[in-house]
Amino acid sequence: MSQGYFITGTDTGIGKTWSTISLMQYFKNQGQTVLGMKPIASGCDQVDGCLRNEDALLIQRQASLILPYEDVNPYAFALAVSPHIAAEQAGVEIDLDNIVEKYQQIEKLADVVLVEGVGGWLVPLNAQEDVADLALKLDLPVIVVVGIRLGCINQAKLTFAAIQQSGVQCHGWIASCIDREMLMLDENIQTLCQSTEMPLLAVLSYMEKLDPECFSREVRAKL
Repeated sequence: MSQGYFITGTDTGIGKTWSTISLMQYFKNQGQTVLGMKPIASGCDQVDGCLRNEDALLIQRQASLILPYEDVNPYAFALAVSPHIAAEQAGVEIDLDNIVEKYQQIEKLADVVLVEGVGGWLVPLNAQEDVADLALKLDLPVIVVVGIRLGCINQAKLTFAAIQQSGVQCHGWIASCIDREMLMLDENIQTLCQSTEMPLLAVLSYMEKLDPECFSREVRAKL
């Protein structure tokens, strides 16, 4: 059976996809076959008559095997809004069991499967369930991506506490340096290290362009 990880974050737009891609490259460099999923995506574009998400396409291309797009991203929505609203507007209900079934099919094909969540830990997915419920149903250890910018300490500590309360296993966290002008960058990261027992897995430096090979070398803890 493959090893899986669920990638969540402190917010949207803080580097979850780039972190996922970097981790995929890290495992590929170890000679493992790697697949990825972004089960739910808002803000998709029409490509040849089908909705496609830029981040999901990156994950699809980074994989060791090319999966059908619908396996990587079963729920794609045009509106760039919270997924439960986007789904309602599209006349669709996000079924977490369907995502789990997709994952169970995919995990048979690879040594490692990374599943990227949407938004933050408590983003609603339907009327009753949120991202935390999806992680629980998948029963995967969680990796938290923290966007290092002003306000990140509060967001990270709230996210760490919510994950701990949910009872899932947290494998560690990644510092995603998304603000080029961030003051006291190292001090912020050190403060977060001191505020949680979750290990710091990687510090992903600020970059204008995604470089998975470079990022993969910044993974500092064994996965």
